[in-house]
Amino acid sequence: MITGKNYIGNSLSAKGTQTYKTVNPKLNSDNEWDFTEATEAEVDEAAQKATEAFAVYKQKTDKERAAFLRAIAAEIEALGQEVIAAYTAESGLPEGRAMGERGRTIGQLNSFAALLEQGDWVQATIDYGNPERTPAPKPDLRKMQIAVGPVAVFGASNFPFAFSTAGGDTASALAAGCPVIVKSHPMHAGTGELVSSAIIKAAEKTGMPDGVFSNLNSKGITVGEQLVKHPAIKAVGFTGSIKAGTALTKLGAGRKEPIPVYAEMGSINPVVILPEALKANGEAWAQKYAGSINLGAGQFCTNPGLILGIEGAELDTFGKHLAAALGQQPANCMLHPNIHSSYESGKQKMLDANGTEVLAVALEAEGANDGKPALVKVTADDFLANPELHTEVFGPFSMLVACASKAQLLEVLNTLEGQLTGSLIAEAAEVSAYTDVIDALRSRVGRILFNGVPTGVEVCPAMHHGGPFPSTSDAKFTSVGNDAIYRWVRPVSYQDWPQELLPEALKDGNPLGILRKVDGIYSKA
Repeated sequence: MITGKNYIGNSLSAKGTQTYKTVNPKLNSDNEWDFTEATEAEVDEAAQKATEAFAVYKQKTDKERAAFLRAIAAEIEALGQEVIAAYTAESGLPEGRAMGERGRTIGQLNSFAALLEQGDWVQATIDYGNPERTPAPKPDLRKMQIAVGPVAVFGASNFPFAFSTAGGDTASALAAGCPVIVKSHPMHAGTGELVSSAIIKAAEKTGMPDGVFSNLNSKGITVGEQLVKHPAIKAVGFTGSIKAGTALTKLGAGRKEPIPVYAEMGSINPVVILPEALKANGEAWAQKYAGSINLGAGQFCTNPGLILGIEGAELDTFGKHLAAALGQQPANCMLHPNIHSSYESGKQKMLDANGTEVLAVALEAEGANDGKPALVKVTADDFLANPELHTEVFGPFSMLVACASKAQLLEVLNTLEGQLTGSLIAEAAEVSAYTDVIDALRSRVGRILFNGVPTGVEVCPAMHHGGPFPSTSDAKFTSVGNDAIYRWVRPVSYQDWPQELLPEALKDGNPLGILRKVDGIYSKA
């Protein structure tokens, strides 16, 4: 049941007087629930509980934390249709998307549980001492990763399950041994509360300390700022806009004790499509990319918002095919009236910009908040001359840039900001002539695709969902896949410690049976 209250550890709380409602964008009306804005006292109480919980939770074994994550997955599944109904009512997304995203969220939790059960993630490294070494004895050194402390997580607007309350940030932080305080996204606070109740039930069933998880409601920015500035918080996970992510990053860096803010922000995800690929399969690629541009009303951080090619008949024909295919795409409901309004405003700026040619723009939509797809074309000269054309339009929009030559294509790529993804569409025979283009594209992105669409982010160890600024605040880290755990840990070296006082992962004999690096050689011995 949705109460509209805050979870302060295991307890529901509603000390504040300010309330707000979520919106059903499909119906363009408020949902029934009232949510109480968390107070500064509740933020502080959640942070203090998290600090106390950390002293206990960090001592839990990997297997105990794995059992907790698997219990969360089971409890989310047990929420059944109630949470699916809340998800669709608060996002306007269809039930099929809700079911798929819930499955992904459960899969993420179980994936981190499996990582803990395997145990190798701690990166145990041992360099044996040598007291006989001259001129100075060599000390015995052993290193592993340990949890940093309580983590604040900001729910994302566009993934009410997978990047929110029990999403990848929360799952990876809990796996690392860090208590989590979620600042629930105000667009889907009801969904967030139901998922929070599942986490609390799982914590109680598996004997986790009170305060290992809290969920705070807030429509404004005050609660988020208080969380980032609170001395108990040691790291932050965020998915959202460049403006908000940059502001939070500056807040974290400006503290007396600076902390990292791992922000996943904006990306236009450039696609380079080469001439021979256009000749061979231009119409087929147009169909695929029309679907990718409009997938989920374009509300994916990997939406292909920029397509680059070399001027010629093939690119002109591709533009016509893409415009026709996009024109056949339905206008889908966007997540919130504010997001829809921002999309229409950003789209119109692009349609009105000097040098842009409108190739496709849907004029009709069934619902008030349906995002109408659009495509514009611009020359590389105009694109280079107007930095405004480089900005993200969050929604089903894309821009085709016609470059006069390969040299100009390189120039365009070298002016782009950091991106989450970059895609190359090419025939194998032409790739060798464009190695410099591939290198320029790779230098700007965290994931580079060959003959594919960037929408769809596989959750697996080899995935890197991050990229140079401003796509993320730190290109070295991913928010998807098992390596996401390394945002919430730090390495510690033990020098000359007695065996009985060492962590299990670093003891002689390898009692956990994990893969370790011993005197430079990986071994489970």
